Amino acid sequence: MSSRLVVETREIDPVEDLLAYADPSRPLAWLRRGDGIVAVGDAIVETVRIPAGAATLRSAAIARAWRELAQDAEIDDELGLPGSGLVAFGALTFDEDSAADSILVVPALVIGRHHGRTWLTRIRSSSASAPAPAPRPEAATIAYGPHWAGTVGPGAQSPQGYQDSVRQALERIAAGELSKVVLARDLTGSIPAGSDLRRLVRALSTGYPDTWAFAVDGLIGASPETLVTVQQRTVTARVLAGTIGRGADADADTVASSHLASSTKDLDEHEYAVQSVLASLRPHTRALAASEQPFLLKLPNLFHLATDVEGELADGGSSLDLVGALHPTAAVAGTPTSAAIAAIRELEPFDRGRYAGPVGWVDAAGNGEWAIALRCAQFTPAETDIAVTAYAGAGIVAGSDPESELLETRVKFRPLVDALA
Repeated sequence: MSSRLVVETREIDPVEDLLAYADPSRPLAWLRRGDGIVAVGDAIVETVRIPAGAATLRSAAIARAWRELAQDAEIDDELGLPGSGLVAFGALTFDEDSAADSILVVPALVIGRHHGRTWLTRIRSSSASAPAPAPRPEAATIAYGPHWAGTVGPGAQSPQGYQDSVRQALERIAAGELSKVVLARDLTGSIPAGSDLRRLVRALSTGYPDTWAFAVDGLIGASPETLVTVQQRTVTARVLAGTIGRGADADADTVASSHLASSTKDLDEHEYAVQSVLASLRPHTRALAASEQPFLLKLPNLFHLATDVEGELADGGSSLDLVGALHPTAAVAGTPTSAAIAAIRELEPFDRGRYAGPVGWVDAAGNGEWAIALRCAQFTPAETDIAVTAYAGAGIVAGSDPESELLETRVKFRPLVDALA
């Protein structure tokens, strides 16, 4: 990483479908309501991988590596919009002990859109020969491949095994070892080799427009939960904890939402998550505030209790520094954190990898948008097909019911399972 990066961003004519520019087999994308950034094709300028066993926390190592990479970059950006200029896509592991890598990827070409304005960013190493003129965006569009379907079934954690793990967690909660733990289960399967993964990203993005649809190094999903956003030193986060499935009709919807809004179990679970985020952000922010009562976030298949948090960045930190301070939140780990992580390692019979870890992007100034990698699956090329592992979890607190928690995971699996089909 001794070579300096040279970056140029220019506004271009409006683009209808950003995803059409992505690489079909390894898309890099971050989208919400049609806005976002997408890597054009498969050319990569820089990849930062932090494997297990790093001397420092992986989030800290990633943040340090990015500062070193970005500080000397020569950036010509006339727009200054979220996602313009030098950017990297990132996905970090949930657990420091995970066998998976935490990663930042800097593409050679990025196409982006924000509030009606579209741009093309070219990134190269200063040691590289001068690049050819950037291709016209329409010439870079890659035609979508044929439709495909995948199959998934029980993975390392069976439905019965999951309920048994919930019962063991409840015993630990009753013994006072912890207040909350989030337990996940997995589904595994495959899709045909050569499948155009942009189709999955597009299905999730259009089907769940209020979520962050993402694709980073084979991790693809649609997360409703913002971990943290930093733009011009304003810090925002959205906390989700407490969930119920949508009803079959308007009356059933009303019953479901009323039940969630008045559920002591869900309100307690939500409060743990909110306090976890506030405690993590306070050392790094000024004027930090959260709404007094959670609101109901309505998604196509379920309701969440949600709380928005906002503050001002108080030090010279970046969005990656805040990612390191926040992760893992009580919404995906539990309370207290160390006890919850220990319980997850013992009660889940698999490595989460990047599931429930931070996913998003960062720019040279430290701005960025980071979500928690939920409603997602990891796609890994195999000999004859592409292996798929999907994940979903539920928060376990005193009063949780194993069967109800299993049902919650089924509801959370639905967006991805439907899109795979």
